[in-house]
Amino acid sequence: MEERILLAHGSGGVLSHELVSEVFARQFSNPFLDDLGDAAVVRELPPGRLALTTDSYVVQPLFFPGGDIGKLAVCGTVNDLAVAGARPLYLTAGFILEEGLPLETLERVVASMAQTAREAGVVIVAGDTKVVEHGAADGLFINTAGVGVVPPGVDLSPARLRPGDALLINGPVGDHGLAVMLQREGLGFQSALQSDVAPLHGLIAALLEAVPGQVRCLRDATRGGLATVLNEWVLPPLVPPRGGEIGRMACETSPPLGGIEGGKIGIEIEEAALPVREAVRAACEFLGLDPLYAANEGKVVIAVAVEAAQAALAALRAHPLGQEATLIGHVTGEHAGRVVLRTLYGARRILPMLTGAQLPRIC
Repeated sequence: MEERILLAHGSGGVLSHELVSEVFARQFSNPFLDDLGDAAVVRELPPGRLALTTDSYVVQPLFFPGGDIGKLAVCGTVNDLAVAGARPLYLTAGFILEEGLPLETLERVVASMAQTAREAGVVIVAGDTKVVEHGAADGLFINTAGVGVVPPGVDLSPARLRPGDALLINGPVGDHGLAVMLQREGLGFQSALQSDVAPLHGLIAALLEAVPGQVRCLRDATRGGLATVLNEWVLPPLVPPRGGEIGRMACETSPPLGGIEGGKIGIEIEEAALPVREAVRAACEFLGLDPLYAANEGKVVIAVAVEAAQAALAALRAHPLGQEATLIGHVTGEHAGRVVLRTLYGARRILPMLTGAQLPRIC
């Protein structure tokens, strides 16, 4: 094998076959992938509704404290399925490789993906590789797709939000965004700050089992952070509901919905309750950033019926990824369409949707 990726690795010839067999097939080997056909044929799916997601990963640097682009790609896709209430089952992986990328770097990333997939209990069943000219891909980009199944009886949607619902998060915010930022910029903060990247499906499954029917909706707070998730829950949808007779009948007979209609609910969170590590807080103050908009890769925002909040917290705290879970606020019928932060001094300020980019290239 060559020591670096060449354009010929994407030609479909000998080097392409060597790359596939000696790097990807060796690490990802499983009965669905080993035939190396044009599509993976999987076994019959469990009962429930099919969940599909796709994502692309362009993080720089490729390796950062607590993780790397390969681990990020698997966890991010698993988490997107999990917050829909799905049990993640299968992944695909597409690689855009830049000419000149060290083969050792690619092998480390692929090994990390394989290990993370095994730990998460998902199978990488199909993939693709393309090579582009030097300077066209910043080393390595990864695209993934994920397939999962939502069990019968699980229904998670912002449309289910109601005034009074409790808002929880499973731990401190901003770790991933600041860990990547400090590594990329070479800032010498004396801290052990690491990315929180982790697969959340086990935590979420335990939560749904502990308080069945009481979880309104979930979202992993990745790009845009916690504040952006909360804004998405209270703002109007990008695509309005379909019209017609059925639509009118639904509006006339259904109770007022939550965030899916927009303008029906607001959200209020408590600054004193927000979990932020001191290292993240200090770095944000130094850099002029707000940790509430910083990316996370192992944090889930949870809306749950208020009467189930304590049971939900207990279930989260019993799991290794939820030991620092906390209640951060509530859905309210006031200041509809807005997210409001009650400060440490008792004042209120609006948390708007993020404009621009605080931390580019973090996922």
